[in-house]
Amino acid sequence: MIAFDSTLRETLTELGVSYTDQMIRTAADYASYLLDENQKMNLTAIVDEKEIAVKHFADSLCLLKYAEIPEGSSLIDVGTGAGFPGMVLKIFRPDLKLTLADSLKKRCLFLERLCSELDINDVKILWGRAEELGREPELRESFHFSVARAVAALPVLLEYCTPFLKIGGAFLAMKAKEEYFDDNKALTVLECVEEEKVKYQLNGEDRTLIIVRKTGKTPEKYPRRPGMPEKKPLCLVK
Repeated sequence: MIAFDSTLRETLTELGVSYTDQMIRTAADYASYLLDENQKMNLTAIVDEKEIAVKHFADSLCLLKYAEIPEGSSLIDVGTGAGFPGMVLKIFRPDLKLTLADSLKKRCLFLERLCSELDINDVKILWGRAEELGREPELRESFHFSVARAVAALPVLLEYCTPFLKIGGAFLAMKAKEEYFDDNKALTVLECVEEEKVKYQLNGEDRTLIIVRKTGKTPEKYPRRPGMPEKKPLCLVK
């Protein structure tokens, strides 16, 4: 993984994200295992080492540059897929209390094997839909941060991710391009405010990080039953 290693080091240096040689080695082991497993199951459409270094790993680590995540914070990665950004954050910030959630069992099994492969044994992996997990008493309103790189619209992601947050916690929405809330309905209903929108570039491509702060308790009716947030986003609910 020579190309991966050199590309990741170069990109992180440009970003100003600190790292150790061991972190880079672990990340390279992760990328190698991802490519091996990708031949058996669909985990990523990106298979070039340099692109994986930038579009999966460096992209995930932009959170460490553009968001303030205090030491020892609890973080849930909702719809984590092959572990981005959560697992990458854990490698470079081992102090984080990480939970990974995904709706596909095969991806959760991959993540369990990945943790074993990388000798990371303090990550919780949850199989289930966000709408259902967000109602579990031990998960609801128990995290400092929730994060998603999902392609769903902001009001949908907001309903998926904010029920997990403590009051005062933040949802970090990573988007490939700038996106706006159609109105403030979803934010108001879910007791949140848009705190900051950070626009930046990674390898010449536009990125946006939207930071949403939770200001009050999530109403009991949210999240709605599986499928409803996407079928009828809060911005469209009368």
